[in-house]
Amino acid sequence: MIRSLKHIAPSLVLVSIIAVACTGATQQSPAPSGGEFDRLISSNVNAMIEEGRQTFRFATFGDESFWSDALKLHQAIAGAAQGGVGSGVSPKTALSVGLKVDATVLPKELVAQLKAGKVNLDDPATTLVLLKLNAVVGIKGTSNKDGSLKSIGITCALCHSTVDNSFSPGIGTRLDGWPNRDLNVGAIISLAPDLSPVTGLLGVDEKTLKQVLAGWGAGKFDAVVFMDGKATRPDGGSGATLIPPAFGLAGVNLHTFTGWGSVTYWNAFVANLEMHGKGTFFDPRLKNAPQYPVRQRRDSDRCAVPRI
Repeated sequence: MIRSLKHIAPSLVLVSIIAVACTGATQQSPAPSGGEFDRLISSNVNAMIEEGRQTFRFATFGDESFWSDALKLHQAIAGAAQGGVGSGVSPKTALSVGLKVDATVLPKELVAQLKAGKVNLDDPATTLVLLKLNAVVGIKGTSNKDGSLKSIGITCALCHSTVDNSFSPGIGTRLDGWPNRDLNVGAIISLAPDLSPVTGLLGVDEKTLKQVLAGWGAGKFDAVVFMDGKATRPDGGSGATLIPPAFGLAGVNLHTFTGWGSVTYWNAFVANLEMHGKGTFFDPRLKNAPQYPVRQRRDSDRCAVPRI
């Protein structure tokens, strides 16, 4: 996704030049010198890169409605002691399933306490502190007025960012665009207190679903199971594929693993169908009922079937 900005940078530059030229013509102002043009172009490009970085890192596209409202995953993260359910998810547990922590946003006092071993990494309350700091890569938490965890959503960075482990394993400076090959998406989903929206859609029981999720393993994700309902390949192996990088795509047009579309197609596909955000995604090829029966079942009964 970050590299995709380099795809559009030439177009942005052209648009910027045209806009400036048109404004100048209307107001009859002197044309900027070459140096002024260069500074304006650089400013526009840098602004777009920063905007893209913020979207990549922190935009959930409204997917809290799935991860929190439907699956109630935020309750499992908080734990009963913090207003949720169960034992909660401690930083140690979060790191064990491949989640990463951005050390650059941690306050100096907290860093000092971590180095001194004075932070309880077995306490889910510490996880909530990290979420409030936007330190958990790819997870966006929202708090209630009393400080309890209201909801969580996921961002592009969950799967397509990691850290350099400069502080400790799983904790360090962000590496945006790198695939998180430690991330165990299946294990994270299995933590959800309510898996009925998924089991109902796929037509399986919870035990079967958890067996499928456990079969994904670290660094893998099944991108089409919510459309075709097929958990395995024809040879019986898991249908999950390696999480791809989001960099190194300059000059590559077909970015999806299916080879269906461009980087903008990929972004819309991921935000709507994998992150389960709120938006519109249309591809007539998904209307192939024999190939994508789950997708057709969901689309044919939007009122009865939760939005997945």
